[in-house]
Amino acid sequence: VIPPPVIHIESYSEDSISFSLKMTTNIKVSGYVVNIYWTFDTHRQEKRTLIIEGEKSVQKVENLTAHTPYEISAWARTELGDSPLSFVHVVTSGTRPASPSLKAKAINQTAVECSWTGPRNVVYGIFYATSFLELYRSPHNTTTTSHNATVLVQRDEQYLFLV
Repeated sequence: VIPPPVIHIESYSEDSISFSLKMTTNIKVSGYVVNIYWTFDTHRQEKRTLIIEGEKSVQKVENLTAHTPYEISAWARTELGDSPLSFVHVVTSGTRPASPSLKAKAINQTAVECSWTGPRNVVYGIFYATSFLELYRSPHNTTTTSHNATVLVQRDEQYLFLV
């Protein structure tokens, strides 16, 4: 039986998490697959996937949000097959930034100008869809470091926007 890998949180800050991965077995490990999950505005679960080569690994994940719960899951790729999943949870330190205040204005039939307030020097994600279900499951999205963006949409549709 292949055991799951051990995920150990080495450290965390407002915008990063460092963790180590190891196996408690003599089975040869070729690498790991790691998923980092977090929830965006209760509507959208985000995920970042890391493919890591080698047997032992210390990783640092950056560009995270302060005071946000993250779930890290990992499995090992071994000579005998994939291991079961293991999970850890960690909340980044600091104060979570206030939600931006979004304004969306139609420019024409196929373009919407989105603008919002919020801190500088961060990356914003703009998510949009024609229904709450689509907004949750598979929204269109774009990112920017600005406080505005023009989004191209289909004509004759109503859209929901989040930033």
